[in-house]
Amino acid sequence: MKKLTTLIATVSITAILGGCTSQPSIATATKLDLNTVCSVEKSGIESVIKTAATYNPIAQANGLEFRRLDVNNSALIASVQDAIKTGAKEVNPKDFKGKPSKTKLDTNFAAERACRFAIVPLMDSVEAKSTWRDAVPGDGLKY
Repeated sequence: MKKLTTLIATVSITAILGGCTSQPSIATATKLDLNTVCSVEKSGIESVIKTAATYNPIAQANGLEFRRLDVNNSALIASVQDAIKTGAKEVNPKDFKGKPSKTKLDTNFAAERACRFAIVPLMDSVEAKSTWRDAVPGDGLKY
């Protein structure tokens, strides 16, 4: 029994040192639980916005960045980060032209939204590779 636990410990340490830690990618984004990772109550606002800032550049690089209510997700992340620094309760993100938008959001809600908007397009891009055929007319489905 002692040899087995020693073997398991050795394998675990080798895996950690060997680089089995997960780097942010589309594959790791699909395995995340959005209700846990993007919840301010469960994870804290710092962790939520850090997750959003980690996955949003991947979405941008793949041309998948969300834009909602005239605000890019990167601008929403930046405004939440500024609000955390200043202690503001409400954020007013800037749109792509640098002008203040009409959108005013609670800081916690904006952080959760930014997190979801960073991860969901990555999940959708993986799902779309296998389900796009369902949306094609003439493939046997009756409408």
